[in-house]
Amino acid sequence: MPGTTTLERITELRDRIDYHNHRYYVLDDPEVSDAQYDDLMRELRRIEAEHPELVTPDSPTQRVGAEPLEGFTQAEHPVPLLSLGNAFDEEEFLAWHARVSGLLEESQFDMVCELKLDGLAVALTYEDGLLTRGATRGNGVVGEDVTSNMRTVRSIPLRVPAAAPSRFEVRGEVIFPKSAFEAFNEQRIADGLPPYAHPRNTAAGSVRQLDPRMTAERPLDIFVYTLGYAEPMEFDTHWQSIEALSRLGFKINPHSSLVRTPDEALDYCRTWVEGWEDLDYGCDGVVVKVNRFDYQRHLGVVGREPRWAIAYKFPATQATTQLRKIKVNVGRTGSINPYAVLEPVNINGVTVRQATLHNADYIATKDLRIGDWVVVERAGEVIPQVVSSVVSKRTGNERPFKMPEACPSCVEPVVRAEGEAAHICVNAACPAQLVRLLEHFVSKGAMDIEGLGIKQTTVLLEKGLIRQVADLYTLKKEDLLELERFGETSVANLLSAIEASKERPFSRVLVAVGIQHVGGEVAELLARHFPNIDALMNASQEDLEAIQSIGPKIAEAVVAYFANESNRAVIDKLREVGVTMESEQAEETVEQVLDGLRFVVTGRLERFSRSEITGRIKDLGGAVSGSVSKKTDYLVAGEDAGSKLADAEKLDVPVITEDGFLDLVASRSGES
Repeated sequence: MPGTTTLERITELRDRIDYHNHRYYVLDDPEVSDAQYDDLMRELRRIEAEHPELVTPDSPTQRVGAEPLEGFTQAEHPVPLLSLGNAFDEEEFLAWHARVSGLLEESQFDMVCELKLDGLAVALTYEDGLLTRGATRGNGVVGEDVTSNMRTVRSIPLRVPAAAPSRFEVRGEVIFPKSAFEAFNEQRIADGLPPYAHPRNTAAGSVRQLDPRMTAERPLDIFVYTLGYAEPMEFDTHWQSIEALSRLGFKINPHSSLVRTPDEALDYCRTWVEGWEDLDYGCDGVVVKVNRFDYQRHLGVVGREPRWAIAYKFPATQATTQLRKIKVNVGRTGSINPYAVLEPVNINGVTVRQATLHNADYIATKDLRIGDWVVVERAGEVIPQVVSSVVSKRTGNERPFKMPEACPSCVEPVVRAEGEAAHICVNAACPAQLVRLLEHFVSKGAMDIEGLGIKQTTVLLEKGLIRQVADLYTLKKEDLLELERFGETSVANLLSAIEASKERPFSRVLVAVGIQHVGGEVAELLARHFPNIDALMNASQEDLEAIQSIGPKIAEAVVAYFANESNRAVIDKLREVGVTMESEQAEETVEQVLDGLRFVVTGRLERFSRSEITGRIKDLGGAVSGSVSKKTDYLVAGEDAGSKLADAEKLDVPVITEDGFLDLVASRSGES
């Protein structure tokens, strides 16, 4: 008989899991990381396996999710949307494969490996060729009717060819691509609105907007990953059904793979454990499915999970820790940027001590307080950020945060303009701003001066050798040699790099000088429309707004920058020392021989840097993407091309070398 302690622990685990289910599935506001949730579920499963007499129908191990929101019409799923069992390492995956082999009495069977996307699961029903219903997963049996919102997602077909079954359902994951999410947030910031924190939560919130017009404003996307049911059902395998759905016009993830053995499946998993951060969408694992439908039916379902599929989970990228302090630093444009000082926490092998908090509005919207327990997320090389607070852990001793009234560097007043998200130090001569501006000026996306990091620029400032960015070009060898850790070779290399930077294109100079809201793409637009710096400095806000993709916020920032006499003085000095201040396109019109072509670049190149070949493609009218798709016309591949080369070969995308790229340009120039 189980003891009282066991009963109490089971009750506690069920209550906690139900609470977190509600936070995740119903409120779209999780308080714990996926890894922590998985730990709770695994402990409950272990205890119930040891004491099967304690398993009840309402246990979280016997259900799929949580109840739907009351604000939407309920949508019952004809075939339940089940959850998946998890494998957290290769040993657990092989144990799953062995169990399936025993049940099938077959040691070899085909499997399909698919990326497990971090979005919102939906089911789409089609009748007589038309989309008739879109529903969220909900609790797996009953979801929410979001048909009007699903119609706004452009990658979802509203109509399918007549060859489709008369009635069928597909299931997919609605996502907010990372590149689109970043651009969406940049526009919000430019409009004076606070940025959103997480693509997955924003996608979920967008799908569940009561006003479809709000959903339509979000660049959502979808990958369809399975056929829920079909009348009539004409497929023998999952792979056949996915290929058929692709032919019907559904967006299928190009990285899915049909494998024959567990070793092949693990090779696929290992590839994406290393490579998932390069994807343009969230991904937290790999789903491995038995391919044959008759095998799936034979294996069946246990509790809330199909026996015929498993989720191989990637290491966690979120963790919960305590927010000890909120401090601020000064950005290159004078913005006062709050950041979190955390109790150190390990996230996927990296100790995280600080995280970004964006601005005061972000802190207020998330209701973050000093002393809170918070969920922290780290994705690849992106700066860690605080995703949410764990309100249930508050003790009453937590303290709200207030932005400082004086700059922490120069003690000048801090102001916040009406309609702006950022607080700004009004002192243009603020030392902290100059440190950050120099760091930005020498970075790869700007003047690309190797050998000048923040430590070196700080020393140059402290010694009085630099008072503005243009002073870099008047540094003398003898002055540098007197500084600690500046030897003959390093000084010669540094001065050579500074001299070479004078030849950077006009657009890179515009990025480097630190005009608010002017990044690489905006700078290229400005360089195309204005032949030189004088024309740009004299442009009015109306002139700038007349350029497509330049809005009022960007135009206002450009005009304000050049209205400042100290900024004009920096521009004049940069011109005097020979920095490029004219657009190459002003001297000659570049023939758009690559117009209409889309390229992806991968691997180490010999003739070009990555930014040089990307710039060359754009100058010639082509477009550059970060990942290979069916829309890609050419993959330019150097050494160590990696997974993008495999993607191109799989999708029959032509692969060319650097020489092949130059030949292509030459041949198309000859045609025109």
